Amino acid sequence: MVGLFAIAGLCEVCAYGQVTAFTPLHLPDLGVASGDVAFWVGAITAISSVAGLPFLPFWGALADRYGRKPLIIRSFVSAFIALTLAAVAPNIAVFLFARVFQSLGLGNTGLMLATLAERVPAGRVGFAFGIVNGANPLGAFLGPLGGGPVVDRLGFGALVAADAVVMGIVVALLAFGYRDGFVPSATGGSLLAMARDGILLIVRSPRLRALFPAYFVFFSGWMLAYIYVPLVVARLYTGADPATAVGIVFGAGGLATLVASPLIGALADRVGHWRTLFVGGAALVVLWLGPYFARDFVTFAAAWAITNAVVSGVFSVSFNVLSSSTSDAARGRVMTFGYLPTNVGFIIGPAIGSAVATIDVFLVFPAAAALTALGVAAVAYAYRQPTLA
Repeated sequence: MVGLFAIAGLCEVCAYGQVTAFTPLHLPDLGVASGDVAFWVGAITAISSVAGLPFLPFWGALADRYGRKPLIIRSFVSAFIALTLAAVAPNIAVFLFARVFQSLGLGNTGLMLATLAERVPAGRVGFAFGIVNGANPLGAFLGPLGGGPVVDRLGFGALVAADAVVMGIVVALLAFGYRDGFVPSATGGSLLAMARDGILLIVRSPRLRALFPAYFVFFSGWMLAYIYVPLVVARLYTGADPATAVGIVFGAGGLATLVASPLIGALADRVGHWRTLFVGGAALVVLWLGPYFARDFVTFAAAWAITNAVVSGVFSVSFNVLSSSTSDAARGRVMTFGYLPTNVGFIIGPAIGSAVATIDVFLVFPAAAALTALGVAAVAYAYRQPTLA
């Protein structure tokens, strides 16, 4: 099951990484003026993230009623439809709608991790989470690295159409590849009430009530920096294949994370998840300044790889902290919201970036450092709160 979930996550992030990496290069083809690209990069990300959030409580409620497997598969069907639309989008409006539709896939990784938390031996949960979450950076490595030459030669549409085909294959693998051992516990009542109860699980727990907002701030800096990397590369790279250069930078970051995420997860199992979260967050406040001061292509690629590896590993550990901050009965519903911090981060970060990057795109990195510092302080406050859910 770990392997199947890792493969599914790999393919999903591979596709999403390609869309994120090459959207800034594709926007002029949709009629966006070059001077407006930085604004639209942030606006598209923020708008699409906002659109998907209201549905998130319902995915957990539906999973409790009908099982986790159908809800996991649902997310990849959404990706298939969204990628198909993005591949043929003739203008910015249709492209934005495709990105909005993609947000209907939120919540799948949380359900996967909730399943693993119940079926993996307790002493190996951090490592298992690291493997599944580590498949994401592998997708971030393989996706942009392999997709860059395709975009340079065949165009963005051809690449995203291929991604849609892969999503269709993933749907088939998940449909026939594993049996869902989760027994639905909720068979009656309205879905609206169940969704409300899922939110109340978080609101009524002092620790979760503090931890989620802390994560919102903590990981907003990562989302802010991530979406503007292609524009930084465009500033530093002067060759003939800009998409390939973007792919190399994202690929280097993904490769470094592929190694670091399981290692950090295994380390956290030994020294403690909370301790790893605090130490890693403090290190990131400093590491975010590296890409800011890197003003040549090679140095920037190295600085980004190191920083992205650490923040990805810390992000994986944040799931262990979240999982241990709730009860067995509430874990599935709570973990459905596991990726909510990055979803909200994709609102806060790009919203800040739409203003900051128009001044100087390199300013997104000091902004990321400031958000991370605030996030660490907020996590420290959450740690002192009792767990009641």
